[in-house]
Amino acid sequence: MLLSGVLFALFLAGCWLYCLTDAALTAAGEYAGWSKRAWIVIICVTFIAGAIAWVIARRLARARHRPRSTPADRLALVSLDANVIWYLYGPAATSDAALSRHPAGGSNPTARPAPKGPDDDPEFLGQLAKRIQGER
Repeated sequence: MLLSGVLFALFLAGCWLYCLTDAALTAAGEYAGWSKRAWIVIICVTFIAGAIAWVIARRLARARHRPRSTPADRLALVSLDANVIWYLYGPAATSDAALSRHPAGGSNPTARPAPKGPDDDPEFLGQLAKRIQGER
């Protein structure tokens, strides 16, 4: 009984400490309602009630600043037989399209494609053959 009480008190203290540090580290422009100093004082004085109030206020403030988008804007479902495949931004966003959008993807269009492994690289295979012949 004593151990469970101590563990519960440690849990509450950890939650309180998390809320206090979150309130202290949050930027001043992101506070809901009261100022940063007021929230820190409320959390310190009221202990758990202030921490719960901070969690609720912070969640509401984050929900207000979150951009509204539907899952259909971000994901597309493609069903093939029994397998279900999720494509980010629809099936048109293949790896080639993703590479072309990447800043480094189109850096040198005349360069040969990078080998996928050492056994695909003719230069590496040639060096390896020279090393093996040199050891004999």
